[in-house]
Amino acid sequence: MKRRRRSWTGLRWIVACLVLGNEGGTAWGATAAGPLLPARLEGVWGTVREVLFCTRLRYDDPHWYANIGYYCDDETRKAYTGNGQPDVGRLLKLNLETGGVSTVFDARGGSIRDPQVHYDARKVLFSYRPAGTDHYHLYEIALDGTGLRQITDGPFDDYEPAYLPDGDIVFVSTRCQRWVNCWMTQVGVMYRCDANGGGIEAISANTEHDNTPWLLPDGRLLYTRWEYVDRSQVEYHHLWTMNPDGTGQAVYYGNQRSHIVMIDAKPVPGTDLVVACFSPGHGVNEHDGIATLVTPECGPDAPASARPLHRGGLVRDPFPLSSTSFLAARGNQVVHLDGAGNVAVLYTLDGPGGVHEPRPILARPRERLIPSRTHPRSATGTFVLADVYAGRNLSGVKPGDIRKLLVLESLPKPVNFSGGPDLTSWLGTFTLERVLGTVPVEPDGSACFEVPAGRQVFFVALDEQDLSVKRMQSFASLMPGETQGCVGCHEPRTQTPALSKGTRLLALERPPSRIEPFAEHPDVLDFGRDIQPILDRHCVRCHGYERHEGGGAPGRRPRTALVPCVLQPPRPSPGGRRS
Repeated sequence: MKRRRRSWTGLRWIVACLVLGNEGGTAWGATAAGPLLPARLEGVWGTVREVLFCTRLRYDDPHWYANIGYYCDDETRKAYTGNGQPDVGRLLKLNLETGGVSTVFDARGGSIRDPQVHYDARKVLFSYRPAGTDHYHLYEIALDGTGLRQITDGPFDDYEPAYLPDGDIVFVSTRCQRWVNCWMTQVGVMYRCDANGGGIEAISANTEHDNTPWLLPDGRLLYTRWEYVDRSQVEYHHLWTMNPDGTGQAVYYGNQRSHIVMIDAKPVPGTDLVVACFSPGHGVNEHDGIATLVTPECGPDAPASARPLHRGGLVRDPFPLSSTSFLAARGNQVVHLDGAGNVAVLYTLDGPGGVHEPRPILARPRERLIPSRTHPRSATGTFVLADVYAGRNLSGVKPGDIRKLLVLESLPKPVNFSGGPDLTSWLGTFTLERVLGTVPVEPDGSACFEVPAGRQVFFVALDEQDLSVKRMQSFASLMPGETQGCVGCHEPRTQTPALSKGTRLLALERPPSRIEPFAEHPDVLDFGRDIQPILDRHCVRCHGYERHEGGGAPGRRPRTALVPCVLQPPRPSPGGRRS
């Protein structure tokens, strides 16, 4: 029987909801300042009798990500809570039957964040920064408060961990040693390690932040990817998936939806839905936003795929118990959302700090185990493109027009002292790009080629004159030995290759192409070294600052005609845009 699709409202009214600012909600048998009367919450995994959560002070920076490390223009200025002042970090248990709260772990002036209850509901994994220290690391403790142990160490921040079904741990870390391209704080991307912190391995090549990884039932990781490859630095931070070994990276939802940070996403038990916090604009401090249900039914860009769960007021850290029952934090409260717009207060913290990351203390099944698909000794991965002509916004492009793919690499920024692009370009791109070279496209539109593993690459489709026909504005990366296929050039993500029976891609009739670099051209263009000499040689004689034949104020006619500037036809510039 065909499943009936929900007619869901789009996201445009979210901003209006935020303006309402309703911080009230339905008090579920609670007083304004105290815990609730006994309550029972039913979820797919069973009855929730206890809720784990942590407390801490807010950090000062308005960005959703700037809560670890220090500011690169002043190493004494810390990005975490209170610029290094004592925090109120505690790991607490709320008993819903009695309303009582007990302490699992008191950080005694340190900070606690990102708890995840183990599959057996006997212990919890979390990130902890002891008082007087600068870095968060992963810790584990039994839920009765015994057996605290440290898992990771070093001069890095390790945070937002999650258990993997094989016993390993995935987490976000500043071990990548890079800085936000448009801000002055550090970047964290995804890593994995074993249960004791050994075998640490990067599984992301992002130059900007990854956030809040969580396991889907099918074993893939659901996470937030922030990127801006030749597009706005403040608009695109959406939901992606990858396998726990870093292979198979793909958009889940929202890569064409701007001005929303989709974060803290988790699968809804017993459904194919996920719930995420849609933090408005470029994101809000502490991930505050609108708890939103997302379905994959309509594809990754449809506004109708997302439905807000409440009106007015910001919550954070939503955790699904079922499709009609969600825990969340709001200010200094643990709240419950029923999926119909009602918000009920379960607990109000009496004391300084806010409430964060409420989790049900329930045993849950392990996710599907996906075996590793990498070959660590390999330095490359392989892309297989079925048809470069299959895609969006390709009107006027005829079969045979595209001859090559230009392969570019978006480089991480090792340091940043400004919120602007001025250190890389003046009012231009924030990111520095390396020109790796070109690979051929076959007459049938297919391509098969190797790229360096663990690098952030993107592509430009070139015609017979090496001019740009189509330019990618997202990135792809491969793990060592990985083979990844794609349908076309910006094809709808619900589309599959249109291959007839018995056909075979021409690109697969030969070994994968290796990238052909541009001879006698630098791989990274520098204006002073590579561009200014061209202007000096061909243009400055007629258009230097000492010549004024071009006129002055707008509308003023020049006194004399401009001296004609005649150049020899230049070699076409790799990746040049077609007008």
